[in-house]
Amino acid sequence: MKSEIVEAFGSLVKEKSIEKEVLTKILEEIFLSMIKKKFGTADNFDIFVNMDKGEIEIYQSKTIVDEVKDEVMEISIDVARRTEPDLEVGDEFLEIINPATFGRRLIISAKQNLNQRIKEVEKELIFEEYKNRVGEIISGEIRQINRDEIYLNAEKSEVVLPKYEQIPNEKYRRGQTIRAVIKGVNWTTRGPEILVSRSDPMFLTRLFELEVPEIYEGIIEVKCIAREAGERTKIAVYSNDKRIDAVGACVGMKGMRIQAIVKELNNEKIDIINWNSESEIFITRALSPAKPNRIIIDEDEKKVIAVLDDEQISLAIGKGGQNRRLASRLAGYDIQTVREKEYKNMLEAGKGLDLPLSEAQGITDRIKGILLAGGLVTIRDVIDAEIAALVELPGIGEKTAEKIKSALQSK
Repeated sequence: MKSEIVEAFGSLVKEKSIEKEVLTKILEEIFLSMIKKKFGTADNFDIFVNMDKGEIEIYQSKTIVDEVKDEVMEISIDVARRTEPDLEVGDEFLEIINPATFGRRLIISAKQNLNQRIKEVEKELIFEEYKNRVGEIISGEIRQINRDEIYLNAEKSEVVLPKYEQIPNEKYRRGQTIRAVIKGVNWTTRGPEILVSRSDPMFLTRLFELEVPEIYEGIIEVKCIAREAGERTKIAVYSNDKRIDAVGACVGMKGMRIQAIVKELNNEKIDIINWNSESEIFITRALSPAKPNRIIIDEDEKKVIAVLDDEQISLAIGKGGQNRRLASRLAGYDIQTVREKEYKNMLEAGKGLDLPLSEAQGITDRIKGILLAGGLVTIRDVIDAEIAALVELPGIGEKTAEKIKSALQSK
């Protein structure tokens, strides 16, 4: 049977992209709520919703009795036999309830409840959809610009571009269409909050996938990215096909591919280098355009000394230390850049550490004897030893061990 709320429900079904099963369940729950308000219980009621026909049927199950004491649960034998003459006391009687009997006020309340529930379902669907689309690029039109964030209309949803996810030197205006990568989805008291970014390295990766088919197809891999949004980026790529030059493919014919990405990023400078599994080769490339003479790597400390000619130092460091900073992040090492002369001085100073312990200044002969007996032959041996190892030697406490190391390191 038709009712106002069913008709309202039908029109919403056409507008919303919500599954019929979900909407059917919502409508059933709303009518159960209406029944409880009217009759005090819904235990003996059944509801059947036909979404295709826009109809709803409500059945009330009553027990046939001689004398009715509970009108919600019972019906008299005389009234029941007017519908079905063969019924007896104790039988079950199904009565069809017309939704119109619920009254205008209840129906209006149910409509409001329906709208609210559908909005809640839509929010849940949006949350689930965008949660599965993190890392995907979307386009949106700027609707509102605030100090701390920008609101975009994208695919019938509102997304947020926070200040810290914007490219610092970009200027935005209302009505402008921009692209960004979906970075995350949070559930708030107002529903899903979709966060997008233009400064995240993931945005750059997705742009390369769009512009370079070989990356999208997996022939070329983006190994790592170090980015200072709006200014400069270093990206390391690797080709799984020896016939294809990874850097050349990313640059494109006459630089068309990289130019498209640079334009999207407001002329951000992008250095593309070939990734290599050998740290020395990769670090050397990461420091480009500078060309180090040699690379000294401390794998345990993840530190590097890059030795360069005088005219290469400024290139290696870059404006405000940017080139060295990005190279360090890209390679995963703390890179120190030094001139040839400085490196030679460091070597000379280091040679002193290899002198016999007997020539050390600042510690007594007695202490030297204890250290030598413990197998520590050179000054370097003692400096490199852990405090705990020195304390294990006879006659040396923790404070004495610290004084010994301090005395030798200051020489």
